[in-house]
Amino acid sequence: MVENGVSGVAVVQRLSDLAGPAGGGGAGRAELKHSDGPWLRAARGAEALCAHLGPVPSQLAAAHEGLVAGAGALSALAELGAVRTSWERRIAAARGECAGLGGALRAVARAQGETNETVRASFAPVADKAGAR
Repeated sequence: MVENGVSGVAVVQRLSDLAGPAGGGGAGRAELKHSDGPWLRAARGAEALCAHLGPVPSQLAAAHEGLVAGAGALSALAELGAVRTSWERRIAAARGECAGLGGALRAVARAQGETNETVRASFAPVADKAGAR
């Protein structure tokens, strides 16, 4: 399909185009719809990642337990402490981001649903007048 010079893309230029031919109103009528499914799946994914990262700091600590004490004069192991600290900061930041992201994604789904209802309600008087004809 090629419309407006772009392959695979149809451009709606007027709101009335959404109703289909001659105002539409029956089968085959195009509608813009919002689904909160993708937003809620993304929120669950962010929350799952946050939960998955939860035990990582204690696992990291257990893996490093006693390492520096038995290292003697190996300077490379001293650097390992700096790397561990860096990873601990990164993990904490990722958990914080994921925790906040879940709520934000759920808020987007709610807001879009509310916007859909507001827009639908604003068109109700027009639809009522069209139906009265």
